[in-house]
Amino acid sequence: MLRLSLTLIDLPILSLRTGTEIALIKQPVINPDNLKIEGFIVQDLYDKKQNLVLLIQDIREIMNNGLAVNDHEVLCSPDELHRHQKIIDNNIALINKVVITVSKKKLGKLSDYAVDDNSFYIQKLYINQSIIRNLTGSNLILDRTQIVDVNGKNIVVKDIEATVTAGAPQLA
Repeated sequence: MLRLSLTLIDLPILSLRTGTEIALIKQPVINPDNLKIEGFIVQDLYDKKQNLVLLIQDIREIMNNGLAVNDHEVLCSPDELHRHQKIIDNNIALINKVVITVSKKKLGKLSDYAVDDNSFYIQKLYINQSIIRNLTGSNLILDRTQIVDVNGKNIVVKDIEATVTAGAPQLA
């Protein structure tokens, strides 16, 4: 099932052992190479000053009212996660990132994205276009297959015109 990224923010993390909330999701940890959410930066409810990381493999169940994990011990300090350190340090945030085509045409800003809650890969990008384009009713939704690159400044996607004409059915 696809979930919008904004529905994950401030979602509680629930402990199956104690049956209580142990943390709140603050932001995803996104791998820019494959657009997979590797984990979440969470606010520890036992020590509100401390931000910890919840890795995806530690999630037992995804529910409407939160994510279930075994216990508080699955939450790690970012310093302990050496394999994910580069991704955590990059701290890539996709929301409000400018989306451009390969030919440098600006499409707009990313307003949200949809995540597959089984694989945690980002599947769809929702782009807010300029006011003039929005008046014509042309909001833009792109699939992950159209993404070419994600860097510090923007998201680069395939040229739209080429994608639309290549996928259009031929009329007889």
